Amino acid sequence: MESGAYPLLLGGREALARGDWQEARTCFTAALKEQETAAAFDGLGMAAWWLNDAAATFDARHRAYQLYNITGDVRSAARIAAFLALDYFYFRGEYAVANGWVERGRRLVEGIPPGPELGWLDLAQVYIILWADLDYVVGQQLCAQVITLAKALGDVDLEMAALAAEGLAFVNQGQIGEGMRRLDQSTLAATSGDVKEIDAACTACCCLIFACEWTRDYERAAQWIARLRDLATRWSHPTLLAFCQVHYASLLIWRGDWAEAEAELLAAIGNLETTQQPARVAEGLVRLAELRCRQGQFAAADALLTKVESPAFQSLAAGYCLYGRATLALEQTRLETAVNLAGRFLRTLPAENRLERVIGWELLIQAEAQLGHVTQAQMALAELKAAVAHVTTNPMQAAVRYAEGITAAAAADYSLARRCLEDALELWHRAGVPFECGRSRLQLAYTLLSLGQEQAARQQAAKALALFTQLGAEAYQARAAAFLHQPDPPTPTIPPPDTPPLTPRELEILSLLAAGLSNQVISHNLVLSVRTVERHISNIYSKLDLTGPAARAAATAYALQHHLVKRD
Repeated sequence: MESGAYPLLLGGREALARGDWQEARTCFTAALKEQETAAAFDGLGMAAWWLNDAAATFDARHRAYQLYNITGDVRSAARIAAFLALDYFYFRGEYAVANGWVERGRRLVEGIPPGPELGWLDLAQVYIILWADLDYVVGQQLCAQVITLAKALGDVDLEMAALAAEGLAFVNQGQIGEGMRRLDQSTLAATSGDVKEIDAACTACCCLIFACEWTRDYERAAQWIARLRDLATRWSHPTLLAFCQVHYASLLIWRGDWAEAEAELLAAIGNLETTQQPARVAEGLVRLAELRCRQGQFAAADALLTKVESPAFQSLAAGYCLYGRATLALEQTRLETAVNLAGRFLRTLPAENRLERVIGWELLIQAEAQLGHVTQAQMALAELKAAVAHVTTNPMQAAVRYAEGITAAAAADYSLARRCLEDALELWHRAGVPFECGRSRLQLAYTLLSLGQEQAARQQAAKALALFTQLGAEAYQARAAAFLHQPDPPTPTIPPPDTPPLTPRELEILSLLAAGLSNQVISHNLVLSVRTVERHISNIYSKLDLTGPAARAAATAYALQHHLVKRD
């Protein structure tokens, strides 16, 4: 190496160590003018990566890989191959190419004693398995191999990064204690300075935040996000800062701070679009679409999901696009579509990924219950309860009680529904999540009405309306207002003269429905299939112009008003 290049290389490495990415880039660029070396391209690639210059990152790392190969430094070439694997995955979403780089790196180090570069190659494979293949069982097994290697090498950075990924895999499979113990250990090491590699430290923290979101441990997530944001700011890590913004916005949505959440998401999406990392951008867009659904801005939500479905994002966000579409369909009361999309979302995830599947089960329960598909709702409820059996956070327990309540209401067991919804409301209130409190109050209002407790029903609906108004949840605000503004909410009006009359069979089914019989009991009594009964009920709702979660209660009120209830 020429004498002028070495001081520049040394200066570049020192700049990287203190997080001065622009100075590092300047030094390595100058070193390359003196002499093109693998080490200078290696350093330039690292500086460009921190500066989110994707084109410069790829170019520098490809050149570094070639020169390391030419000089016979296969360990360094394999290390660069691990970097390139993650670059292709995160920047371009090309996980097949990423896998190719992992395999190329492994072949380079075949036949030599295992070193840290093999561990980083395996860890790159883990990230691909977790985020693209969604196979947490295989990912966990590979993490265990990396941890064994890291301990043998005494490589704390590698060990803690692998331990964090292993912890996340355990949590996703429902082994909460096993997973959180690993995540606590790795995150403490990352934030206390034991982990020297800043990206390894950030990865450990990110895994913990995902685990907190899956278990709905929002208080814990908020504490770690605050630390992670400080870390990102201190190290001038814009991608990590944007990641924090996305996940912090999710916490704000739950807390009801929607204006601040929107600002955080828009800022994060703008920052991430400049980094050319489609996986991160897609995540921000999906979460913003979720907020738009809660706000009742359905056209805006649809536009955001359409953007995520474009080729730039689709390979990394297909499953969550389905979830977003299912949520949108549910909020627009396109219930059959919601059932179909929720089912498709669940089929994209392996059965072992218990906690990641929870949001799909919740959607499915709501849609099936509103359709009056009691058996299907009960089956989905059983899956939900099994998935979260070891999750004890208030928000998760509230979600289960809410799901039990709406399922009981669909089965016309209004006393049970009331108890479940009251429990859910109390748990939501403790967790400080106003939107879910409002939904529970409105559903409780429908249930109380079915129990003949009109005054109590109005009180709950009024409280729900106040919450939705404060939040800016326009669609739910309209539903609560409609409940309150009817003389006998939500009793339907007499159908106009041009409304098709109910057939004798429909009148018979309506009378049984109003008597509190489930769809299954009605089908047994009339010797009809459950599907046929459901079709008749759907026709009744259509003729009486009834939609949404109040449809069954409103149909009951209509039958009582017109003395149609079948008596023994």
